Amino acid sequence: MSLLDLWHDHPRIVELRQALQQDHCVELEGVTASAPAFILATLAREHPYLVIAEDADSAGYMLGDLEALGVKAYYYPSAFNRHIKYGQREPAQEVLRAELLACLVAGDTPLIVSYPEALAEAIPSQQEVAQSCFTLSVGDVISRDTLRERLLEEGFEEVDYVYSPGQVVYRGSLVDIFSYGSTYPYRIDFFDDEIDSIRRFDIESQLSVDQCERAEIAPALQVKGDATGGETSLLSLLSSNYQLWISRYESLAEQWKGLSDAELAVEYEGAFATQEEMRELLLPPDKLSAEVSQRTKILGTPTKGLSIVDQRITFTTKPQLLIHRHFDLLVEELQVRKRGFFKSFFLSESSAQAQRLKEILIEREAEELLPEWVPLVVHEGFEDKDLDVLLLTDHQVFDRYHHYQLKSDRIRNADVAISLKELHAISPGDYIVHSDHGVGQFDGLLTTEVDGKPREVVKLVYQNKDVLLVSIHSLHKLSKYQAQEEGSPQLSKLGTGAWTKLKERAKTKIKSIARDLIALYAARKEQPGFAFSPDSYLQHEMEASFAYEETPDQLKAIEQIKADMESNRPMDRLVCGDVGFGKTEVAIRAAFKAVADSKQVAVLVPTTILAYQHYQTFSQRLEGLPCRIEYLSRAKSDKQSKAILADLAEGRVDILIGTHRLLSKGVTFKSLGLLIIDEEQKFGVKAKEQLRKLQVNVDTLTLSATPIPRT
Repeated sequence: MSLLDLWHDHPRIVELRQALQQDHCVELEGVTASAPAFILATLAREHPYLVIAEDADSAGYMLGDLEALGVKAYYYPSAFNRHIKYGQREPAQEVLRAELLACLVAGDTPLIVSYPEALAEAIPSQQEVAQSCFTLSVGDVISRDTLRERLLEEGFEEVDYVYSPGQVVYRGSLVDIFSYGSTYPYRIDFFDDEIDSIRRFDIESQLSVDQCERAEIAPALQVKGDATGGETSLLSLLSSNYQLWISRYESLAEQWKGLSDAELAVEYEGAFATQEEMRELLLPPDKLSAEVSQRTKILGTPTKGLSIVDQRITFTTKPQLLIHRHFDLLVEELQVRKRGFFKSFFLSESSAQAQRLKEILIEREAEELLPEWVPLVVHEGFEDKDLDVLLLTDHQVFDRYHHYQLKSDRIRNADVAISLKELHAISPGDYIVHSDHGVGQFDGLLTTEVDGKPREVVKLVYQNKDVLLVSIHSLHKLSKYQAQEEGSPQLSKLGTGAWTKLKERAKTKIKSIARDLIALYAARKEQPGFAFSPDSYLQHEMEASFAYEETPDQLKAIEQIKADMESNRPMDRLVCGDVGFGKTEVAIRAAFKAVADSKQVAVLVPTTILAYQHYQTFSQRLEGLPCRIEYLSRAKSDKQSKAILADLAEGRVDILIGTHRLLSKGVTFKSLGLLIIDEEQKFGVKAKEQLRKLQVNVDTLTLSATPIPRT
């Protein structure tokens, strides 16, 4: 039996079903936290629903809860990305809109989650959607010229490679199409005019995801804002058996009216030619309100005695008690619920978190209070008095951050597309290095004709105003010029061997450094490393206090680093990730693992500011644990530095964070077990290896946002 089955015979839900059968407008009271998702997931077994959440975030959390409970739900967002620039269309969100509209036209009745802004935007009529969408199946006979004409007619753009919805590429017998009705592009292989195979592929790796019998092709299904723009809403497209769940009914009409106000129209400036054009994309508030009034409704929160309410049903749910990692308080809460004959559940996708909770209760001699673990996660835990059930969520117990993930978040541009984005961010005059021709100045992106077809190229200017045009297919040969020294570099001269000679001299120096490295690593291989012990209870306690949900890549990196540290060979591992992706948390966990085995940790950073920031971060994360953290930089006085170094030599400092000062002769570790190098790209090879030479068997963890070949 699943957790959701407990709600099937819920007395209030039985009452709710009876009211809905009589087409009553029902107002709910006492429904808190993630309880609406459990009610909806139960009702959705019998009826299709459109959920109108308060805003985009509320809709995202509702969708996440429903999907966790096993409900197949569609998300219907606004076509615009209002977080970046009002009026800017967001392809990933348009994919979700097109996917749902195509689904509805096909006759399906899924549960839909949306919000007022998205519903206010006009959509094409059902007939227009049906005419625009088409299917390609294996075995179909269609010439590529006919297909090209159809795709151009529907607004698809011909490019050199697909990385965004609405794009198409023709290469011999292959046609790549990124349909708005799919989160992956299709690769269609023709044998003459017959479709031989259809695959969906990943835009980053270009590898096949799965084999398909057919491809659902949908253009960007949106009203264009011209005189033919429709008055169709999503509500009018839904079949008559759809019922509504409205989170904030009282503010719904006001939100729709507010979108049409002149002062808000300015927010769309730049995306449309005129405010009138923008308004043609928004439906009249009165029309929307009328469509809502015609359907059976559940009002998710109490209203102020509205006349439309036929019946009020009161649930007895309360939000989960906020624990904030005060586990004694958790034990008291579980004891109270046990005396009240409550059944307690711990909701977490991670078995490790369930094990941590068990260890915490064992330590407090309260193992008999251990809730039953359910491998799913909802946004907010709650108790339901009618069912005598308590749901505790992993992130609320351990004070972690929880955020929903939409399918649109997984629609990512390919690596080359990311390079193009970076290229668009570069200003004319910036210095670019071409691996074959040297340092030039960026002079913009141009479109030129190659073999009779338009192609996008990068324009680079060299000495004597010589110009080099680089195809976007050769972006891997370009990199932005970086140097530690201030000032402008000298431009290379095309047609001479100067750049080749410069590279040769660099190679000679690299070989010299490489010889030193080989000797060092040979010594490291000869020396046995320190095999750290498996994770202790303190390690589990520290990791459980992380405020955010670990990403899969974080968990993988942490697991591999621990395996390296527990082996008897010195670790050499690079962790690469953009700023804000959680590299510091990975380093903190590795550092504490070393400290737990009475080993010292050195953290090498490039700047004084970063040293202090890391000191603050490490101190906050390891607060209350038996670990002394210090930092060295020029901001410290000589007296303070001497005291720290003396304690370091005696083993009284566990983690020392510092700049190049750590490479000085006076820095002596009593038992160095782990070296962490942050922002590796800002250090020279010799600087990094100098610290490694202090103890050739020390484990080394390198962090970098932009690794370079010398890594």
